[in-house]
Amino acid sequence: MAETDDPTELIDAQIAALAGDWRGELMAQLRALIHTADPDVVETVKWRKASNNNLAVPVWEHDGIICTGETYKDKVKLTFAKGAKVDDPAKLFNSSLDGNARRAIDFFEGGDLDEAAFVTLIQTAVGVNESTAKKKK
Repeated sequence: MAETDDPTELIDAQIAALAGDWRGELMAQLRALIHTADPDVVETVKWRKASNNNLAVPVWEHDGIICTGETYKDKVKLTFAKGAKVDDPAKLFNSSLDGNARRAIDFFEGGDLDEAAFVTLIQTAVGVNESTAKKKK
């Protein structure tokens, strides 16, 4: 793992550690789509633990958390902090559907990714964050 505190470098290192693995390739693709959807997105990392080889959870923010990204043995999970408020006409959310705030997308190996719908979902989530931030001012 990279010896750095720079969030972008930490996320780069986590993706590189999964080189040749479908989860790393998908995480890189999702990350690129997030940046396409919102060029002003800020990458951070949270919940870094020594017990987990200093791995941290990648977080994409714009006026608050848009989503977090995690890789598991069988899936890549993106959790949207305010997902319950995000309109999802393409029905991309398929996990954490009963909560009052969050929604998530579990991506499995070989699954299809509707890139256009995903970009729209990110943009909608940013809009929810911006709206919430304006109300707080």
